[in-house]
Amino acid sequence: MKHRLTRQELLQRAAFGAALASVPGFAAACGGSSSSSGGSGGTQKLADTLRFSNWPLYIDFDEKTKKHPTLDQFTAKTGIKVDYFEDINSNAEYFGKIQRPLSQGQSIDRDIIVLTDNERFLGLMIDKGWVQELDKSLIPNFSNLIDAQASPPFDPDRKYSLPWQSGMTGIAWNEKETGPVTSITQLFEDPKLKGRVTALNGMGDTPGLVMLDNGDDPSNVTDATWNAAVDRIQKAVDSGQIRRFTGNDYAQPLSQGDLAAAIAWSGDIYQLLSSNPSLKWALPTKGGIIWTDNMIIPTGGSVPTASTYMNFVYDPKIAAQITAYVAYVPPVSGTQAVLQKSDPELAKSQLVFPSDEVLAKTHQYDSAALNNQDYIEQWQRVLGA
Repeated sequence: MKHRLTRQELLQRAAFGAALASVPGFAAACGGSSSSSGGSGGTQKLADTLRFSNWPLYIDFDEKTKKHPTLDQFTAKTGIKVDYFEDINSNAEYFGKIQRPLSQGQSIDRDIIVLTDNERFLGLMIDKGWVQELDKSLIPNFSNLIDAQASPPFDPDRKYSLPWQSGMTGIAWNEKETGPVTSITQLFEDPKLKGRVTALNGMGDTPGLVMLDNGDDPSNVTDATWNAAVDRIQKAVDSGQIRRFTGNDYAQPLSQGDLAAAIAWSGDIYQLLSSNPSLKWALPTKGGIIWTDNMIIPTGGSVPTASTYMNFVYDPKIAAQITAYVAYVPPVSGTQAVLQKSDPELAKSQLVFPSDEVLAKTHQYDSAALNNQDYIEQWQRVLGA
C-alpha cells in the first residue's frame, strides 16, 4: 500500500491548459451497438443503455424539464440511453444490497456505481475482484484527472476506478431553528438541540469529526482514540441528543425544519440553499473530514459502455455542468477555468474550490481503521445494527 495522500495533495488542482483529448471514435445508433475491446480482456460491445447508480443530488438536474442535461447530451452524442438510479443512500446500505449477488459472481444490473474512499467497501470490492478493469483506450480524457487523484491507496494505478467528486464532512444547521453550530461539543451537548440532531452512519465521517474535537488525529487512529470517540458518540445516542444516524437522508428533514442541525456533507447543503437560504454549513472549529466518491464497474457491467461515459464526464465542459449543480469538488483539470466564464461566483466558492487555508482544516480518515474488524463491530453496535 502506498502512503495516503496529504490533504493538500488530494485536492490540488492541476493548471488549466493541457490540450483536451478527443472523444474516441465509435458508432452506436439507437437500437444497435458497436464493438470495442474491454479492459477486462476480449471484445465487448457498447450496450444500448448505460445503467448508472449514484447518490441523490449528485448530477445536474433541470427543475423545469425534470431531466438531467448532461445525460441527455451523452445520449445525443453516443446513441446510448441512460437508466439513472439515485439509489445509494449510504455505502453500507448499498453494499448490503449488492454483496450477495456479487459474491456469487452475478451481475447487479449496473454498469457504474459510485462508492466513497473513507469507508471500507470500495477497497473491499476491488480486493475481492468484484470490480472490472477500466478500458483506458476508451478514456483519452483520463489525462484530465488531477495529479493528486492519480494514485490512491485502494487503487494505486487507477485500473479500476475514477473519481466522481470530492467533498468535506462538517456541520450543517437551519438558522430558523438554531443559531450557528460550530463544534461537535455544541452539537452533542447543547440541550436546545436535544433530539433534533442527526449524525452520519459512515465510520470515516462521525467518528473522524469526534476525534478532531477530542484533539486526536483521525488519519492515525489508535485503540485509545477510537474508544474515546465511540464512547462520546454512544453517550450522545443514549442521552437522546442524537435522534438517529443517516446517509443522504438528513437533507430534507434539515431543510424542512424537522432537524435543527446535522453532521453533513458540504455539497448537499450548497444545493439546498436555492430553496432554503436558512441552511448553513461549515467545518467545525477543530477541523473536518475530506473524502472522494469513485466510479467503478461492478461484475457484469459493460466495460466499454461505462468507460465511454467516464470519458464523456472527464471533458472539462461537461464536468463544469455537473459541478455547477452538485457543488462538490471536481476531479477534472480545467473545470474551474470553464466555470470562471459561465459561473464566476461558483468558481470562487470555497466549498467547490477550497483554498489552502480551508484545506489545512481538513483531514483524511485512516484507511487501516476502516478495515479493523473490532472497530467495525463496535460501530455497528453504536448504530444499533
